[in-house]
Amino acid sequence: MSSSITAMGKRLEGKTILITGASSGIGRSIAQEFARTSPTSLKLIITARRIDTLKEVASAIEKEVGSGVKVLPVKLDVSQPQEVANLIPSLPEEFRDIDILVNNAGLVKGVDQAPDIKAEDMNVMWATNVTGLINMTQAVLPIFKKKLNGADGGRGDIINIGSIAGREGYPGGSIYCATKAAVRTFTDALRKELIATRIRVIEVDPGQVETEFSVVRFYGDKSKADAVYKGVEPLTPDDIAEVVVFAAGRRENVVIADTLIFPNHQVSFDP
Repeated sequence: MSSSITAMGKRLEGKTILITGASSGIGRSIAQEFARTSPTSLKLIITARRIDTLKEVASAIEKEVGSGVKVLPVKLDVSQPQEVANLIPSLPEEFRDIDILVNNAGLVKGVDQAPDIKAEDMNVMWATNVTGLINMTQAVLPIFKKKLNGADGGRGDIINIGSIAGREGYPGGSIYCATKAAVRTFTDALRKELIATRIRVIEVDPGQVETEFSVVRFYGDKSKADAVYKGVEPLTPDDIAEVVVFAAGRRENVVIADTLIFPNHQVSFDP
């Protein structure tokens, strides 16, 4: 097993990786897993709305793996197009040559059903989960296209974190499900648009994962969030992070295009 981990670590060596929504949950675990897998030479740009928490993540990674992994925390709200547009130009020169983009930032707000869905909940979900993800992709794609001096159309990985909810609607989740279905079809179309390049487009769709995500859905009510997981064992953020890093660490010709991961008790989206 150690030899395969070493091979994967070597393939990731020297890469610059940008992760959105990296202050907690799946995004934080993805940053940590990349650092553990390739601890000698890696640059991580971790973004989220909470800069203080990002600094804690950066400090924890350095404490665990040492100084071989350079971590740059950047405050970013992907739902704000101007912040996304300013991101790449504002990065230090050494962090601009991005190799892997992990579009992880996303949220679900409320459990309302039509016709009672709140406009503000709808707007923030679309702005973050769909428009934000597309804007991030458009910001980074020109960097990928310039790699290999334009030969073979460039190189890089776009890894979109979708959801089982993008495959199957559920009551009280219509807008969230619609946003994740949009991510899924955007990902499929993008992969076809980039078929002549060496740019890989990867989607990882988690099922039930226990994170702060559920607390946000219930507007901060932790008891309601905890009730979602009562009597079942959900996935952990680390379970998803391992799959993301595995996909990024494949040989360049290998595309883990579409992955659905759910815990043993789950066969459909049943919140």
